[in-house]
Amino acid sequence: MQASPGETMVPILGQVETDAVERRRRFKPLTLFPLVALVFYDVSGGPFGIEEAVSDGGPLLAILGFLILPLVWSVPEAMITAELATAFPENSGYVAWVTAAFGPFWGFQEGFFSWLSGVTDNSVYPVMFLTYLDAILPGLDDPVKRYTSLAVASLLLAYLNYRGLSIVGWAAVAMTIFIIVPFIVLVGIAAPHVEPKHWVAQDWKGVQWGPFLNVMFWNLNYWDSVSTLAGEVPKPHRTVPRALGMAVLLVVVTYVVPLLAGIGITTSVQDWQLGYFAHIAQMVGGKWLGWWVVAAAAVSQIGQFEAEMSSDAFQLLGMAERGFLPAALAKRSKHDTPTLAICCSSIGILMLVTFNFSQIVELLNVIYCIAELMEFAAFIWLRIAAPELHRPYRVPLPTWACALMLLPASALLLTLIGMPILQLDWLVIGWTLGAMIVGGCLYPLLQRARKDQWCRFMGTSPHDFSDALKGLFIPYSLVNSLTPSRTTSGELPAHLGLAGENGVQSAHGSPSAGQPSSA
Repeated sequence: MQASPGETMVPILGQVETDAVERRRRFKPLTLFPLVALVFYDVSGGPFGIEEAVSDGGPLLAILGFLILPLVWSVPEAMITAELATAFPENSGYVAWVTAAFGPFWGFQEGFFSWLSGVTDNSVYPVMFLTYLDAILPGLDDPVKRYTSLAVASLLLAYLNYRGLSIVGWAAVAMTIFIIVPFIVLVGIAAPHVEPKHWVAQDWKGVQWGPFLNVMFWNLNYWDSVSTLAGEVPKPHRTVPRALGMAVLLVVVTYVVPLLAGIGITTSVQDWQLGYFAHIAQMVGGKWLGWWVVAAAAVSQIGQFEAEMSSDAFQLLGMAERGFLPAALAKRSKHDTPTLAICCSSIGILMLVTFNFSQIVELLNVIYCIAELMEFAAFIWLRIAAPELHRPYRVPLPTWACALMLLPASALLLTLIGMPILQLDWLVIGWTLGAMIVGGCLYPLLQRARKDQWCRFMGTSPHDFSDALKGLFIPYSLVNSLTPSRTTSGELPAHLGLAGENGVQSAHGSPSAGQPSSA
């Protein structure tokens, strides 16, 4: 069958047949340590932004929160991400998970909600960057100057992302070291003066539960973002689980240790506001350490922006390769990066940087929570419906135990979704309902655009993609007997609809790469 003029041929689960993808087949830029750094920045970026957990919740609750919440939330999310990202190692990430479980409509909703929450989250970092920059270069309070500075900073950071993932990855490694060192110095100087009794001080009546939970959750989310980069990782079945495990440990240590030192030498809870670590550094080490922490904070915002931008842009690229979005979003630059996808994410950021820090966190959390609930449901459903799906990494628990493991995390997600409703926060309610309406309407509109050839799409339709994913639900013994290389390379097998080096695929009677395809 011939592909229609408005479509571009692409193997159902194979790589887009372009020069850029041929380069990607030969070289995948994200090795272990760059990936650890990118996950670290997707989730954390250092202790900047945790200060308000102390003023909202109190010293003891903040410390306990950063010790307990990673076990309740971060570790389960990281574990299911490792299982599903290695089972579906491609840039559409969690879109593939939800599509495999519930079909292309819900896969698109997952992708739209995740991208929207990611772009909203990324608009936080220029705002925080400007807050620290204002401490060095005062006078940015004027609305025109402020927005101009935010726009320029956002565009410059987007350009760095455009230059290539290998640059971003190793730059993230260097920035991680730069951020950690001043806190090692701060903790070393402060340690002799720490009073442990400050750690257990707590005014339970003064806890602001809503803001506290939002700040805690925001500082510990986005572990699943690594899945949208899995297609850029060599041997993802090994690299992704190791990177997630190392990143969880790094995040917890960089939160808890500076928090213990800071609380141990301070007495006023209300002073813990954004930027307070710079004051603590100046108090214990002098102005030089204070400015060093300010510089580290600025670098942290750059790293977090770059990591989030990478995840968001490659997610759009992955969705375009799978036929959910127009083919233009799958086009790669000479640096092998998705140019138009980066531009789309940048436009969203420029529209959202006018909000303040607290507003942005509240807007993104509810959308992100909805997307996470879909991922949890997909994880459990795939365990039940596709027990023989090849999982290079498997959470070492039976399905019923995995469901129990996810209950506390799901309760947290439902709590964060319900809080704005109970508080009648109409900004968040309107934003969430608007996102649901737009997502629900956008999918059928794009399918109409494909049918009527309003713009070019990849030859693979979302329904073809969904069918091909279901073709993976066969006994692994058959996969292993036909394609033993799957166990060593981590690549998905060609006979299940994935293009190998020769581009051949055959799942559900799909044509080989040299033949035309129809949606």
